[in-house]
Amino acid sequence: MATFFGLLLLGGAAGTIAALSVPDLRARVSPSAHEIAALVAVGATLGSLYFSEFADFLPCEFCWYQRIAMYPLAVILPIAALRRDLSPMPYVRIIASIGLVISLYHVQLQWFPEQSSACDITNPCTGRWVEAFGWMTIPQMAAISFGLIIALTSLSIRSSPQEQT
Repeated sequence: MATFFGLLLLGGAAGTIAALSVPDLRARVSPSAHEIAALVAVGATLGSLYFSEFADFLPCEFCWYQRIAMYPLAVILPIAALRRDLSPMPYVRIIASIGLVISLYHVQLQWFPEQSSACDITNPCTGRWVEAFGWMTIPQMAAISFGLIIALTSLSIRSSPQEQT
C-alpha cells in the first residue's frame, strides 16, 4: 500500500512540476489546481488513517503534528473546491507550510537519528514503518503532500480570473 501512495505522490509531483514549467499545461491545470490540492489533502488523510487504523502503525509525536496540519486541509480544500472559492487558499498555504516544516524536520530526524531527543522511547520519531521504493518514508510522503498542496494552491491563486471560469 505504501508503494501505491508513493506512486500517486510521485506522479502528482511530476505533473505539478510539468504544470509549473509548461505555460500551456499551466493554463489548463490552473482552473482545477485547488480541486487537485483537495484530492491530495484527502488522499494524505486517508493514507495516514490507513497506516494507523488498518496497518496498525502507531503514529509518533511528529506524525501527530503533521496530522494536525493535514486534517483541516482535508476539510477546507474540498469545501473550497465545491464552492469554487479561492479565498481560503492563502490560509491553506500557511497551514501546509507549517506542516511541511514539521515533515522536513521529521525526515531529518530519520536521517540523523542520533540527535533525536524529543520523541518517545517506545515509539521513536526516528522509526521507519515503511519505505516505499526502498527510500520513501511516511514523513517524506507527508512532506511531498504538503509541498504539492502549496504548489497547487499557489497555482490556483496566480491563475487569471478568465482561466477560473
